[in-house]
Amino acid sequence: MARQVQPVPSSQKALLLEMKGLQEEPVEGFRVTLVDEGDLYNWEVAIFGPPNTFYEGGYFKARLKFPIDYPYSPPAFRFLTKMWHPNIYENGEVCISILHPPVDDPQSGELPSERWNPTQNVRRTILLSVISLLNEPNTFSPANVDASVMYRKWKDSKGRDREYTDIIRKQVHATKADAERDGVKVPTTLAEYCVKTKVPAPDEGSDLFYDDYYDDDDEMDEEEEDEDCFHDQDDSGNEES
Repeated sequence: MARQVQPVPSSQKALLLEMKGLQEEPVEGFRVTLVDEGDLYNWEVAIFGPPNTFYEGGYFKARLKFPIDYPYSPPAFRFLTKMWHPNIYENGEVCISILHPPVDDPQSGELPSERWNPTQNVRRTILLSVISLLNEPNTFSPANVDASVMYRKWKDSKGRDREYTDIIRKQVHATKADAERDGVKVPTTLAEYCVKTKVPAPDEGSDLFYDDYYDDDDEMDEEEEDEDCFHDQDDSGNEES
């Protein structure tokens, strides 16, 4: 009797297409690969710290784990690299609305529109939301209360209280060993970091951790501004819980 061939889950087809697209046309600042070539549901993500920010030179590793019913349910995103951040738990799990299941939960303080829906994907939503999360923490319902308090002190002091950013710099330095071990050259210039898209830099109201963001004596000249590049921001990535 012939063995019945099991149908391939639609999630496998969707993930295969997404992975192929990301490898053929990478998102700047990210490197995405499979943990195991035979498993489409577990991805390894490397995030490079954007130049001219406190994350510059950083090599942050994470895992994306997809459910069998993707894209109807969201994947789980967890950092393997130690991260000190208001919206990242001690175990590395990221607390961000876009990765929460699409259920109506009034107790969460999140609108259904802020949560995951099947139109989202890795490129357009997850990766850009994570990089936005790093640069613009949400301190209203933090996953790491101590980091949230420290970040607020940094922001309220106009950068004079450097305890928060000093920890980030130490973590960035600690990632150099991982990069060397993995044979990865971390981009440290905008030309290396940017793959293709160039959009205007954030205005002065942004919370991006620029090295001299609060230093009035050091200003970026016109030529440097023209060379700058940042991700297209997605509003869905700015509401975490």
